[in-house]
Amino acid sequence: MSLLALTIVFPLLGAIVLSLFPRMNDGLAATIGAASVGLAAATTAIVMVFWGAAGGYPHIQTLWHWISVGDFQVDFSLYLDGLSIVMLGVITGVGFLIHLFATWYMKHDLEGGSGMARFFAYMNLFIVAMVLLVLGNNLLLLYLGWEGVGLCSYLLIGYYYKTEANAWAAFKAFIVTRIGDVFLAIGMFLLFTSFGTLNIQTLLHEAPQVWAEGGTMVNVTALMLLLGACGKSAQLPLQTWLADAMAGPTPVSALIHAATMVTAGVYLIARTHGIFELAPVILNLVGVIGGVTLLIAGLAAIAQTDIKRVIAYSTMSQIGYMFLALGVGAWHAAIFHLMIHAFFKSLLFLTSGSIIIACHHEQNIFKMGGLRKTLKLDYWMMLIGGAALSALPIVTAGFYSKDAILWLSIANGHGILWLFGLVGAFITAIYTFRMIFIVFHGEEKIHAHAGSGITHHLPLITLAVLSTFLGALIVQPLGGVLPSGEVHGHHGMEIFFEIISSVVALLGIGAAAALFIGKRELINNMVDTPIGAKTWTFFHNALGFDWLYDKTIVQPYLLLARLHKRDYVNSLMNLIPATASGLNAALVTTQSGRLRWYAATVFGGAALFLVVLVLFG
Repeated sequence: MSLLALTIVFPLLGAIVLSLFPRMNDGLAATIGAASVGLAAATTAIVMVFWGAAGGYPHIQTLWHWISVGDFQVDFSLYLDGLSIVMLGVITGVGFLIHLFATWYMKHDLEGGSGMARFFAYMNLFIVAMVLLVLGNNLLLLYLGWEGVGLCSYLLIGYYYKTEANAWAAFKAFIVTRIGDVFLAIGMFLLFTSFGTLNIQTLLHEAPQVWAEGGTMVNVTALMLLLGACGKSAQLPLQTWLADAMAGPTPVSALIHAATMVTAGVYLIARTHGIFELAPVILNLVGVIGGVTLLIAGLAAIAQTDIKRVIAYSTMSQIGYMFLALGVGAWHAAIFHLMIHAFFKSLLFLTSGSIIIACHHEQNIFKMGGLRKTLKLDYWMMLIGGAALSALPIVTAGFYSKDAILWLSIANGHGILWLFGLVGAFITAIYTFRMIFIVFHGEEKIHAHAGSGITHHLPLITLAVLSTFLGALIVQPLGGVLPSGEVHGHHGMEIFFEIISSVVALLGIGAAAALFIGKRELINNMVDTPIGAKTWTFFHNALGFDWLYDKTIVQPYLLLARLHKRDYVNSLMNLIPATASGLNAALVTTQSGRLRWYAATVFGGAALFLVVLVLFG
């Protein structure tokens, strides 16, 4: 277990070396970046074996005493249990595959190359921050990793900083997620005020003894934690940053905005589940936010033309499923879907990156078409990933994880949320296969060149295998860590609802085929109508949330800034020193050094004194 710290040390060393030698050879930089994460993944595998052999009990490794101020004591300690080991496996395992693919992608990226060391330094630093987040034994260490991934996200989204739109996308992601971070910090302050510690396990143990279920303090604290989670996981109302974050290189989208960072909010709620269970109203709100977000994101994805934005909105939607699962008490199902989602969504993003490079950096799906003939591997990879995203029955891993969420939603008495999830599944199948049919079927519109090499093939094929039913065979050691939320004795009903969700997914694929294979006359006629055009624009703009926030928050703020540009309050306060300065200037003029002026002043003052005596004496 002493090897646990190496999961942080290896990528940290890689980031340090790459930062100290930013002009090193691109091939060497890529090797250092990928190898350091590969060593972390190998270390994780070894830790898993030893941890399982030791009985799978929680393990704490204290590296040093971090902060000691009076009664406030915080150790830099790592906590390993079933939940953190699942997250660690996803971060380092999937992270290594993404790094490996990035060594191929960045060599073929027209804007990359010269910044290879910088790119992998950021990527490695992100892995460090994410590992800290999930292994932190206290909320302060978790928050350090939390802010670290936010910083690295900003750096990687704005990697192509010479393009102004990319820089603004990075700013947007940083600012919006910071709003959530402020709420998380407030939640931490409330927890420390109530318990005098930030140790997570101590908080979970003492919370039921100190707080009554449904009390004001526990509700407010849980709400603060939820809003913090919404920021990182791009959930309503802080969801607007994720689609614009696609400005970064495609491996960044796969690592940060599919497999790891956007799941941090899910991890936070799961890790602090004891607090949310004491606040059932807020826990229900978690499910409602997830249900509404998955529908909003799904409708937005239907009308996107950029291949990466389609997948980005699908990420937002799938995180919504995880929030929905948490809200209905399906804790195991939420983390199971988190892991499966990391597999198939990374596959989809990496495959989209391969397609973009093959199509000479074209990202508009309507400028592609017929690519299944030239990009055969990419076609099958996209088909497997899309099938898993759409929860194609039996053969895909997504079927088992998503259907577990839907079943537990209805089994635990949340029929409305189940309906949200079911409608979302139908929409998911439509937009996923819309993308696949438009890109790979129909008339060939662009001459593409297929990717090659082991660094291109191996990550895609590995993730594809994990996205099939084989990935669903992975057993997560969550027993005793999270409440299962399982409902027993209704096997027949479970099969019935699985059939319903399977039929809905197949109907969605059929609808996509009817609308987007061939000449697409029906959908074109629908969009050409006035109502259809407005609806498409509404969906394309993600239901207008950016416009709404701009009108209700950004513009009023800018107006106040313009009104207070001169800072009238400060100007009023400046009257005092201005008056003193003016009086001083007037007195200075009397000190002229001329004798006649002094004599005239004396006589004038004496005359004024006499007049005053005569009039008022």
